[in-house]
Amino acid sequence: MSSESSATPLRTFPTSPIPPNPLGEGNYIRTAAALIIGDEILNGKTLDRNSNFFARYCFEHGIALKRIEVISDDEDEIIEASRRMVNKYDFVVTSGGIGPTHDDITYASLAKSFNQPLAHHSETLRRLEALTRHRKWALQQTPQQLEATQRMALFPEHAEVFFVGSDIWVPVVRLEGKLCIFPGIPSLFQRMLTGLTPYLPLPPLHERPKRIQVFTDRAESMIAPYLTTLQARLKSRGIQVGSYPVLSKGVFVSLIGRDPISPTPSLSSSLSAQTSTSNNPKSTADPYDTQSSQTLASSSLALIDIAREVETEIGGCIVSEEDVVRCKEEGGSFPPTRSSSPQIGAKPKM
Repeated sequence: MSSESSATPLRTFPTSPIPPNPLGEGNYIRTAAALIIGDEILNGKTLDRNSNFFARYCFEHGIALKRIEVISDDEDEIIEASRRMVNKYDFVVTSGGIGPTHDDITYASLAKSFNQPLAHHSETLRRLEALTRHRKWALQQTPQQLEATQRMALFPEHAEVFFVGSDIWVPVVRLEGKLCIFPGIPSLFQRMLTGLTPYLPLPPLHERPKRIQVFTDRAESMIAPYLTTLQARLKSRGIQVGSYPVLSKGVFVSLIGRDPISPTPSLSSSLSAQTSTSNNPKSTADPYDTQSSQTLASSSLALIDIAREVETEIGGCIVSEEDVVRCKEEGGSFPPTRSSSPQIGAKPKM
C-alpha cells in the first residue's frame, strides 16, 4: 500500500432509500439478462467474471437468467441490445464502459437508447470529489483531465440513482425501472450487485429453486437412456435434469426444482415400482414404464427423494456444492466423498 493511500482518510456516505417497486406492488423479478460491454472481453484481453457472478446471483435468488450477451463498445449495438432486453426481461444489468476515456460510452449510448439527455449528477460529483480531493493526481488535473473525471458522473438525466455502499462513490444507475448499469471491474461489480439486493423486488423464498447433484463414475452414455426418461417424467413439474461429464472421471447429474413437488402418475409409479423391485429381486417390472398402473401416491415428493432414486439408478452418490467445486475446479479426488448431509439449495460462494 502506498503512503498516499495510507494517508487518505476513510470517507463514508449514506446509502439511498429503498424506492417503490418498479414492477408494481406485489410483483417481483422473474427473468433477467446480462449485457457485457467491452472490446477487451471480445478480443480476449480480459476474462469476463461478471456474467458468471450474475448467473450465480440469479440462481440464488430464484431469478431465471435467460440471456447473456457480450458486445463491443459500439453505440448502435448497445442501443439495439438494451432496448430488446428491457422489452423482454424484468431485470437487466450492463457491465463495463462507464470510465473516463473515449471508449467508455455506455452512459451516453443508453441515454440515447431511452431518449434522455445527459446531465451531471450532483451527488455523485460531490462524493467523487470528496474521495479524491486528497489524492495528488486529483490536485494536479488540467481542465481537460477534470472533464474526463467528471464524465463518470454524466448520467441519463431521468435515471434513478442508487448509492448501495457507504464507501463506494459510484452508484448503480437504473433506467426504465429494469436496466441497471454497473462498472466492469469485477470486485466493484460484485460488491455493488450484492449491495443492490434490498433495492430489488426479488422472488419470495418459496419461489427459489434448489439444486442437488449426484456424482457417478459411469460413462455418460451408460446413464443417458435413464436420464432421458427421467427428464420426460419430471418436465411437467418444472424439474431440470442436467448431465455434466468430467473427462475420464465421471458425470455430475444435476436436479433443479422447487419443493414440494406434486407427484405425477409416472413419477409416483416409478418410485413405487423401484421400491417393489428392490424388495423383490425376481420382479421384472420396469420402474420407468410410464404406463404403469401403480397407484398415485397421495403425498408430495421432495427433490431429495428424486435425488435418492437417481443415486440408486446410476450407482452414484449425492454430493455437496463444495464437493463439486473441489472436484471440477480444484482437482479433488473422484469419486467425491459421499455427503452425509447434502447442502440442498446451498448458496453458491459469491
